[in-house]
Amino acid sequence: MPIYKANGKKDGLQKYNVRVNYISDNGKPKQLTRTAYGSEAAKDLERRLISEIKDKGENPAKKMTVQQLFDKYAEAKQYEVRESTLDKARRNYAVYVQPTLANVRIDKLTVALLQDWKLSIEQRDLAVKTKKSAYNILRSILNYAVRLEYLPKNPLPKVGNFKDALGGKSEMDIYTAQEFTQYISTAKRQAEAKQANNRELSEWDYVVFFSIAFYTGLRKGEIHALKWNDIDGAYLSVKRSITQKLKGEDRETPPKNKSSIRTLQMPAPLIRILKEHRERQERLERFTEDYRICGGVRCLRDTTLQNRNKQYAELSGLKDIRIHDFRHSHVSVLANEKINIQEIARRLGHSRIEMTWNTYSHLYPREEERAVNVLNTIA
Repeated sequence: MPIYKANGKKDGLQKYNVRVNYISDNGKPKQLTRTAYGSEAAKDLERRLISEIKDKGENPAKKMTVQQLFDKYAEAKQYEVRESTLDKARRNYAVYVQPTLANVRIDKLTVALLQDWKLSIEQRDLAVKTKKSAYNILRSILNYAVRLEYLPKNPLPKVGNFKDALGGKSEMDIYTAQEFTQYISTAKRQAEAKQANNRELSEWDYVVFFSIAFYTGLRKGEIHALKWNDIDGAYLSVKRSITQKLKGEDRETPPKNKSSIRTLQMPAPLIRILKEHRERQERLERFTEDYRICGGVRCLRDTTLQNRNKQYAELSGLKDIRIHDFRHSHVSVLANEKINIQEIARRLGHSRIEMTWNTYSHLYPREEERAVNVLNTIA
């Protein structure tokens, strides 16, 4: 039951269209659409329309299936979240919820039925993080049903989320500063060899990509979206992101959240790498300040990035880590030098410092002995 902004104002208040979708007694989908001015008036109108439907004996939840609920959820969310976020929700729903629950009426979702669904996911060879993603999308759409009074309460929390059988946090792979130096030196040799043999400059794009990832901790999509006009001396500005998972061409969007729009001071090694790379790209006839730093006209392909990453690791004699693990490596280097967690959160673009601490607190060195020495001075 979405509330949409509409064109127009009245007495300084924004105009809204309020739509209430429901299933009638004969099982057919129906809707009511009304207009209100001001967000509070719109929310109140939505509640009254739902009440009117119930008074007529037409319960919005009656005969509604999980699939019908998800369709309405997705319709509303397209105005509330980033396109890539909604696309991920659609994919998680299609893989983990739709096959077993799509045709089940939401008023028939008992705890026992949901426990069976959870067991079916448990039996699949999936990472705990993936299982939790399945749980989260189902929880979200059922919470949406509760908010719109399709359901009196969400039965899923009684089943509980998926847990790691070992009871610990999932390990994150990282490169130490020494290992990264070894890795990037190998990548540079590969780029130099290709440049010498074929006068090919594009291999340097991968060297620069992984250097940015390690030295700044930027997300993959944020690196993809970087342009030369985002560089101002020793500072790099994060203003946008690119996703390659949506249908069609690459999709440029704002960063993940408001905190992700940030400016970072770069270290000297990265400044030098970028200066040399810009000189290479400036040799190209079509070069402009609007060029992507890694890729030029078009950003690098995710699949090729993964292949290069694996290749560089193997040639370096190092373990193969994920691209996202370069972000973790960035944090690890700073944490081991006792850089304040608040500064790390800012560099990562996290919206809440708790998110940073919950993810990376284990990287901070124990200081039990130092703490006791401080207390020993008190007499």
